[in-house]
Amino acid sequence: MLSASNSPSLYVVGTPIGNLEDITLRALRLLREVNLIACEDTRQTQKLLNHYEITTPTISYHEHNEMMRAPELIVRLEDGESIALVTDAGTPGISDPGYRLIALAIRHHIPVVPIPGASAFLSALVASGLPGETFRFGGFLPAKAGQRRKALDAIRESPRTQIFYEAPHRILETLKDIVDVLGASRHIVIAREVTKLHEEFMRGTAAAVLAEAESRGELKGEITLLIAHAEPGETGAAASRNGVRERMQAIMQTESLDEKAALKRVAKEMGISKSEAYRELQRSRN
Repeated sequence: MLSASNSPSLYVVGTPIGNLEDITLRALRLLREVNLIACEDTRQTQKLLNHYEITTPTISYHEHNEMMRAPELIVRLEDGESIALVTDAGTPGISDPGYRLIALAIRHHIPVVPIPGASAFLSALVASGLPGETFRFGGFLPAKAGQRRKALDAIRESPRTQIFYEAPHRILETLKDIVDVLGASRHIVIAREVTKLHEEFMRGTAAAVLAEAESRGELKGEITLLIAHAEPGETGAAASRNGVRERMQAIMQTESLDEKAALKRVAKEMGISKSEAYRELQRSRN
């Protein structure tokens, strides 16, 4: 096998998402052999390199400088150097910088070699308990509420498991949107800090997971959100009725509110009148 120094290529290297042991022998060999490592954050990558006593030079390559840096790296590749592309954690190009450089390398007929490694959404999926035969990874959900609810509405009747990344400071609002748009009975999983010391999986209906999250306050760390496909009878009006009932029950349980106060809260969360929420509640009991 030719070493990286004898085979100029762009190596797209997956790195650990938490536990430093989650890196392949091939990745370690290439990180030692290439001429340069392009990093999302050189300080973050240096921790990994120091741990494995790798002394290869590094250079920054991130979303704020990729327009300028990508052509510079292509020149070095065309001059015969081999470069490893890494991000702070996981696989470059998956909700991380990398696409521009990879696409440019392909246009210049430079070999692009993937070096498989850790991925937060795949690790979360296999431990979630949700079907993995067919799924869709959607990156980060929109930050704005209106756009986020529209994105959720688009997957209302999807037959696939849906996977997203979400920021800790938005997760509670996102869970409320899921209850509202997809229904409180939709099964979801929150995978938090996967492979790290405080790794945690929160599994259950949207209403139950929301109630648990609210009781604990803001969740911290890196979060992967998984949403199960719709079950028969869970979409449309049925989802709305079940959503009102299950969310109301969750609020009554976690916040010790009576039915009237809980129903008022649900109506506000779902953006409907209290009378409409009451009608949906009554229909769910029939």
